[in-house]
Amino acid sequence: MTVKRERARRTGWFVVLGVASLLTVMCVSLLFAAIRNDNAIESHLGTATATVESVAFDRTIIQFASPDGIVHSPTNGVLYPSGLAAGQLVAIEYDTTNPDRAARVAGRTATLTLLPLGTTILFTWLVAGPLMWWLRRLIKRDRAARAEESVPEVPVA
Repeated sequence: MTVKRERARRTGWFVVLGVASLLTVMCVSLLFAAIRNDNAIESHLGTATATVESVAFDRTIIQFASPDGIVHSPTNGVLYPSGLAAGQLVAIEYDTTNPDRAARVAGRTATLTLLPLGTTILFTWLVAGPLMWWLRRLIKRDRAARAEESVPEVPVA
């Protein structure tokens, strides 16, 4: 039974490591994506006043008109939307080569993602680290118990 238990604990250790690593990679990727969007906006900067259409958990939808009169509504919403409410007018910056791809609230940049992403990574490893340590300790205890069982007792003459 201890071999199965040790194998399950070892698998659990790798699962915890994998999930924590995956979350870390996702957060770092999200930061790089925000920086890439900011660079795209800054390289072809356009400004406009947008109307906030809706605010939801996962995105804030806006509508704005470009200088050529076309009304745009980025499908992914506006970047860095904290503090916005439906019906509000807000100054935005957008990529003039593709206004429907990336727009952000004027003056806000990828640095706003550092705190939430950093705390996500921190809390992920604050949970995963001790859990991995505990599982490793149990694995070592199981190995020691199994080693004691396999050593034959030598009779003393």
